[in-house]
Amino acid sequence: MQSQQPQNHQNLHTGIVPPQLNHGGHEMFDVHEVLAGAINTINTYTMLSGHVKDPELRDILQRQKQFMATEYNTTLECFKTGQDPAIPTQSYSMKQGNDFTYGMKPSQPQKPMQSVAEINDGMIALSMLNAVKSGAMIKTSAALEATNPVVRRVLADSLPNCIEMAYEISLYQNKHGYYQVPQLAEQDMQLMQNGYAPCPTQQQMPGTQGLH
Repeated sequence: MQSQQPQNHQNLHTGIVPPQLNHGGHEMFDVHEVLAGAINTINTYTMLSGHVKDPELRDILQRQKQFMATEYNTTLECFKTGQDPAIPTQSYSMKQGNDFTYGMKPSQPQKPMQSVAEINDGMIALSMLNAVKSGAMIKTSAALEATNPVVRRVLADSLPNCIEMAYEISLYQNKHGYYQVPQLAEQDMQLMQNGYAPCPTQQQMPGTQGLH
């Protein structure tokens, strides 16, 4: 007697699934990591907010936290429905310029703090930066594994926001001496820059059009 196949097993063969179930196994696990990581980052920002002393850093923290909350809701909605979210992915814009100060200056060696009283704006900015960088890596992995086209696009579109936030924090760190950027000698930089040459490209054949 031939056993009956369950309905969901038949769906695997036909490839027809409702939008909310249009997710592969790897995608489910990776997006779970994205959402859990986003919650952890927002929670981290919330816990740190009470210790911030610099108004500039507090403004960065609050703006980034609000943006993350909206982006989390967008990701969650498309993950649960498999369809376009009501609020599409937005673009995060920082307020400050992008000029780094290069070079190293003598500073006190770093060490783990021994009490909460030692928390300062430098430590807070570093915690923010690490959280945003971690989110960028998780989202990259999830976007590469996503089979649902909407989820893949939302994750991919959110990556530039992670990069922009991390850049904003690192600029703040650099400006206040929390993050020093070493630089190679000019001669060494030029040698490395000149170590590569352009790749010859084949000219377009008459009557053909390039891919877009």
